Amino acid sequence: MLKKILIANRGEIAVRIARACAEMGITSVAVYAEADRYALHVKKADEAYSLGPDTVAGYLNVHRLVNLAVATGCDGLHPGYGFLSENPELAEACARRGIRFIGPDAEVIRRMGDKTEARKAMQAAGIPITPGSVGNLAGLDEALELAAEVGYPVMLKATSGGGGRGIRRCDDADALRRNYERVISEASKAFGSAEVFLEKYIASPRHIEVQILADNQGNTIHLFERDCSIQRRHQKLIEIAPSPQLSDAQREYIGELAVRAARQVNYLNAGTVEFLMDADENFYFMEMNTRLQVEHPVTEAITGVDIVKEQIRIASGLKLRYTQDEIQRRGFAIEFRINAEDPKNDFLPSFGRISRYFATGGPGVRTDGAIYTGYEIPPYYDSMCAKLIVWALEWDEVLDRAERALQDIGVYGIRTTIPYHLEILRSAEFQSGKFNTSFVEHHPELVNYSVKRSNRDVAAAIGAALAAHMGW
Repeated sequence: MLKKILIANRGEIAVRIARACAEMGITSVAVYAEADRYALHVKKADEAYSLGPDTVAGYLNVHRLVNLAVATGCDGLHPGYGFLSENPELAEACARRGIRFIGPDAEVIRRMGDKTEARKAMQAAGIPITPGSVGNLAGLDEALELAAEVGYPVMLKATSGGGGRGIRRCDDADALRRNYERVISEASKAFGSAEVFLEKYIASPRHIEVQILADNQGNTIHLFERDCSIQRRHQKLIEIAPSPQLSDAQREYIGELAVRAARQVNYLNAGTVEFLMDADENFYFMEMNTRLQVEHPVTEAITGVDIVKEQIRIASGLKLRYTQDEIQRRGFAIEFRINAEDPKNDFLPSFGRISRYFATGGPGVRTDGAIYTGYEIPPYYDSMCAKLIVWALEWDEVLDRAERALQDIGVYGIRTTIPYHLEILRSAEFQSGKFNTSFVEHHPELVNYSVKRSNRDVAAAIGAALAAHMGW
């Protein structure tokens, strides 16, 4: 078993990993930019080291992170999600220095991070992919010819893309001509690669992904699926496990596809295979995420499997503790990404000092966060500051529990997406379980909620003002 792990990340995921280490008797090492000196992950880890004054560069410096892991006596490194989590150079550097990278090897990260290579691998495994280019586009002429063949609308995508960036929908040839150079520019700036590919646009699909685990002894299993269809501009807002939209036969089918995909590329550790399901309920491979996902807690809630602990065990060379037959799903879980944003102002980030914060609780309720009363949310990073995960046996019950839990949370001093999540929850379409990726786009009225302050809000503001005045 690994003895000491450097957590090459920040925020709530760094806190999550530190907690898993604490339960396993593993020493955790945090890193932080000076803007994060008072961040919660720094307080929760056993040791913490500064990466310097630059707000982002330290978290993206492969050699500095690996050198620090070696210097502090770590035998493992967990990349979390974001930053360098899908960077093959980090995995390679760890291997060279004798540090166990808690994730797949560099070759798999590189192959699956290249969207065209991933599509080729899935084709070879007999997994359906959306019609489109087999490899990277040679130029605009090829893009126009292929688009005419598969039919508009089409999607132009950065080959090395992710996170909703470097992607444009083109409804006709004129739009394709306008967007071609734009996507190349976006891809070059965001990912350092000008390569792009084209695929058929699937109108209003459902976004379904499958969690997999694989050890180095030939065992690969899936932990059922998550429905990530509630998203805005390709960014997920709410995730659900299992999908309320799938039949048992469909669930079994995509689980088998995900395991086949992992075996095709000799996958190791935790990963996610993402699919789109069209209006005719056909599944198409979209991409594979070679890391821990933000939404992993909903899978943990319905299966009882601690995915982070399994990651660490696998990286330690241990066999999976579960067979596929032993993985049972129970109930429904929903995760709400609590972002420091103002939905009523086009989701503009709302960074600043949290004057008062208290998490919700009760049966079936979990909060993963990196905030506390008095914490100053820095403006340099992603706006997500917490995640609320709610579980219950039945779909109707989890909806009721989620509404109660969202109403219980107190985050004051900044705007958050909590009231927007409540509006989504109260939507008849969402409650029916029949929704797709166009849900947010088709319901602009959901931002028309009242911002009238409750008595509790006023009391919190008064309390915060008194505390500041009295120096409490």
